[in-house]
Amino acid sequence: MSRSLHDQTLALAGVFQAATLVQQVAHQGQCAESSLETSVRSLFATEPDSTLAVYGDLKDLREGLAALVSVLSEQSRREDVDILRYGLNLIQLEARLKSQPDMLDVISSRIEQARHTARHFGYTHGNLIKNLASIYTDTISTFKLRIQVSGDPNKLQMEDNAARVRALLLAGIRSAVLWRQTGGRRWHLIFFRKRIVAKARELAEQANQSVYH
Repeated sequence: MSRSLHDQTLALAGVFQAATLVQQVAHQGQCAESSLETSVRSLFATEPDSTLAVYGDLKDLREGLAALVSVLSEQSRREDVDILRYGLNLIQLEARLKSQPDMLDVISSRIEQARHTARHFGYTHGNLIKNLASIYTDTISTFKLRIQVSGDPNKLQMEDNAARVRALLLAGIRSAVLWRQTGGRRWHLIFFRKRIVAKARELAEQANQSVYH
C-alpha cells in the first residue's frame, strides 16, 4: 500500500465522508444514496489494487474531500464541529481496535458473511445496513470510548436511521484502518494540516472535473 500524501488524503476523505453522512442522517434523516453506497462498499474492498480502488472513482469521494477541506481549514459550517468530532473519534476507536486482534477477526469474518447479502441486494439495502449495524453494536460499541451522535432525536430513534449511523461508523473505522496503513498518524492532522487541506482541494477539483466531462 502506497504511503504517499495522496493516498493518506484519500483514506482520510473516506473517514470524513462517513462522518459527514452520520451527521446528515442524524439531523435530516437522510443522506445521498451514492455517498452511502461508496462508504458501505469500502467495507468489502479487502484486497484493493490501490487506495482509490477501495472507494471506486475520485468522484465517489467528493463529499469526503469537501468535508476534509472544511473541517481542517475553514470550519465555516455549523455542522463542521460534529463532523470533526466524529472523524477524530473514529480514528481514536480504530487505534483501540488495532490492539484487539480477536475483535478484528470477528469483524472481518462477519463482514465476509455479509458479502452475499451485498451482492444479492446491493450496498444500500436495508437488510445489509442492519447486518453491518449489528456488527458495530456487537464489537466497537463495547469499548468504553463511544461516539455520541447528536441530532434530531425523532430522526435518530427511527430504526433505519440508527442502523445507517452504525453502519457508517463501521465504514469510517475501515477508512481509519486504511489511513493508518498508508502511513497516516494523528499528529499529522496538526503538523501537516495545511498540506492535507491543499491535497484535498486538489483532489476535489479533479473529482468535480471528472463529473462534468
